[in-house]
Amino acid sequence: MRFLLSPEQRQFSATLHDLLGGADTAAAARAWAAGEHDRGLKLWRALADVGVFALLVPEEHGGLGAGPVDLVVAFEALGYHAVPGPLVESAAVAPALLTGEKLTALAEGDLLATVVAPPEVPLALDADVAGVVLDLTGAELTAAEPVRSIDPVRRLFRVPGAAAAPVSDLGVLSVAAQLLGAGQWLLDTSVAYAQQRRQYGRAIGEYQAIKHLLADVATRLELARPLLYGAAVAGETFARDVSAAKVMAGDAASLAARTALQVHGAIGYTAEHDLGLRLTKVRALAGAWGTGAFHRARVLR
Repeated sequence: MRFLLSPEQRQFSATLHDLLGGADTAAAARAWAAGEHDRGLKLWRALADVGVFALLVPEEHGGLGAGPVDLVVAFEALGYHAVPGPLVESAAVAPALLTGEKLTALAEGDLLATVVAPPEVPLALDADVAGVVLDLTGAELTAAEPVRSIDPVRRLFRVPGAAAAPVSDLGVLSVAAQLLGAGQWLLDTSVAYAQQRRQYGRAIGEYQAIKHLLADVATRLELARPLLYGAAVAGETFARDVSAAKVMAGDAASLAARTALQVHGAIGYTAEHDLGLRLTKVRALAGAWGTGAFHRARVLR
């Protein structure tokens, strides 16, 4: 089967990249990590204006009634630009849990939602800024104390009383798309740096060892992409295919992160460089909505 995005989906992707490329998402992410949400919320309103949070909301509630492929298109761009906030929970999971005015508010970007689904999702992301905290039964909960996260931009909270439930496959799919987008940013940034950084009179990208490292990353990302979009159009095997996509996207993004550090050298370890935002993001997303071990086991069932 040959799969191609529709002209509308390609335009949607281009619109998101244009919007986010000029929005200084790195500054918004750093402010979000410090507990200052104004920049991030302004960015959320802009995303709502182009329909990101309305994708899975039914049309009668002000949504677009779109499908998983449109979700993947959006989250690949969101992952590429490291947009902060409970994106997966609000755009991919909460539309199936909310009703009435809250669902309409979610579609319009006026309500941020976060979701907890133990055991695979035991902590609520950004519960301090979310307008509603849910479990997968749709019950509204109250967050308790914060928990330290490997990614300071992803602020985690314990939520007592959440019902145990299987992971949301749409949530897993969205995280996989974020990982693929983050991996692509890491590759693009590493290639650009290798072209401009000079050593011994030559750009380091001219050395074959660097070329091989970057080629390996490009190959892994391109192998993960058809699995991701294939999962988005899968039928009866949706859960298994989503897990396979999460594993492949996570492995590819992790390789991209390690390679980016090798290519950038010492500057990549500095807090001031935007590389750090993606390194911690990839590490956190690799275990979000199910670890690699959990999803490998689902593929083998």
